Amino acid sequence: MKKKVVVALGGSSGSIYAKVLFDRLVELKEQWQAVGVVMSNNAEANWEYELGNKNYDQYPFDYYHKMDFFAPFASGSAKYETMIICPCSMGILGRITTGVSNDLTTRAADVILKERRRLILVPRDTPYSLIHLNNMKTITEAGGIICAASPSFYSRPTTFEALAATVVDRVLDLAGFDLQTYRWGETK
Repeated sequence: MKKKVVVALGGSSGSIYAKVLFDRLVELKEQWQAVGVVMSNNAEANWEYELGNKNYDQYPFDYYHKMDFFAPFASGSAKYETMIICPCSMGILGRITTGVSNDLTTRAADVILKERRRLILVPRDTPYSLIHLNNMKTITEAGGIICAASPSFYSRPTTFEALAATVVDRVLDLAGFDLQTYRWGETK
């Protein structure tokens, strides 16, 4: 069965992770039925500033305004089984932790958690305060997954995209996608 996935882009720096995630999802198009995308205003601004373009809406996904509570994934009945927030700002993480559903991203995350589905948060901020760590603990206890945007180097990435892919591929693994990627201890 093909996946239905929500991808939200928060306002923290790290647009390269979102771009590589979008690129990988296009490569994996045979594995998904729907990808719903919601972006904060800061996510759009950061994409343009960090990547030098506004190509985020050129991907073959379904785009929703950040206040569109009629989006299908604003309800559990739509059966989106996974939500990825990449990058995830500490503000979004904090609102999810406290149950504040004041936009589509936080409402969708609330739905995913209440339906006991897979929520994957990719925070890029560093360092973490005690408040951040406690919020991550609470999300984990509620069933969410914190997958920090901490790239690995054992695959010897040579570009920013390859470096970002070390995080994104891990996220896609956690989301249950079948993908070809560097695996420790395996030869290519």
